[in-house]
Amino acid sequence: MADRSLFASDWHTWGRSERVVFPDQLTHSRCGVHIARGTMCLRLTEEGDVRTVLGVQRWLSAFDEQSRMFRDAVREADADAPVPSCPPWTFGQLTMHVGRFLQTVGVHLRSGSQEPMRPEPLVTVPDPLGFLDEQVTALREVLAATPGNRPVWTFSPAAPRLAWFWHRRVAHEMALRRWDAQSASRAQAPFSRELALDGVDEALGTLLAAKQDVDSPLAASGTALVTCDDGDESWRVRFVPGEVPEVRQVKPGATVTTDARVSGRASSLYLALTGRCPLNGEGDPAVLAALRLR
Repeated sequence: MADRSLFASDWHTWGRSERVVFPDQLTHSRCGVHIARGTMCLRLTEEGDVRTVLGVQRWLSAFDEQSRMFRDAVREADADAPVPSCPPWTFGQLTMHVGRFLQTVGVHLRSGSQEPMRPEPLVTVPDPLGFLDEQVTALREVLAATPGNRPVWTFSPAAPRLAWFWHRRVAHEMALRRWDAQSASRAQAPFSRELALDGVDEALGTLLAAKQDVDSPLAASGTALVTCDDGDESWRVRFVPGEVPEVRQVKPGATVTTDARVSGRASSLYLALTGRCPLNGEGDPAVLAALRLR
């Protein structure tokens, strides 16, 4: 089994009732979903709603922006100081973690392997910031050269094995780690609603399924409704022990009966689902806890 320690703190369900629609369609044999040569994908729900998921170019732009802010934050911090949102890590360890994550993803995408990725060996790096710069530059080149529909291994049982998964994952990894790096100062930049909304969708639809693997089997049973207060987006999540959580978008105005409910602005939900602030909700405590990635 692949070592998921690099991804564990920040681990979409392509639910049985959904399919993925792209500009130029072909069929992915493993998932039975439609995939594309284009960079923008749409999700068509059972109810007929079409929802845009950020495309490859938007994820690349987010990666560029968030990696620059991350670098600025860790450069200004004391390498030995603790990171408030990631105890017991120091800023030096956070910098190395992100650098190793980017290095591992870059090696994996260059290989095009369908086998689980392996983290690069731990080595002593005298200049963590320089190492980070090297990995950001190298991965950016790989991401730009990798078509989103290229087959490649992904760690979530709820995601198709396609490279766009990694374009999305690194964009959000950098966004969340940027927030971590800025957590010690009063200069935390807000997330755009678009990025935060996509992050909530990734957290519920992809990362939640990866969390429920054989190493951490799901114990909760029930349903939850996650709703954005600053828009009309909602997700219904159904937990069954031993199964991948079923995640469906809810049509605006629909009546949904669930065991637990969570609501908030997209940016607040983004941070709460990834364990960076409290997840305020009502209903079954076990179901609420199961929504959190850490």
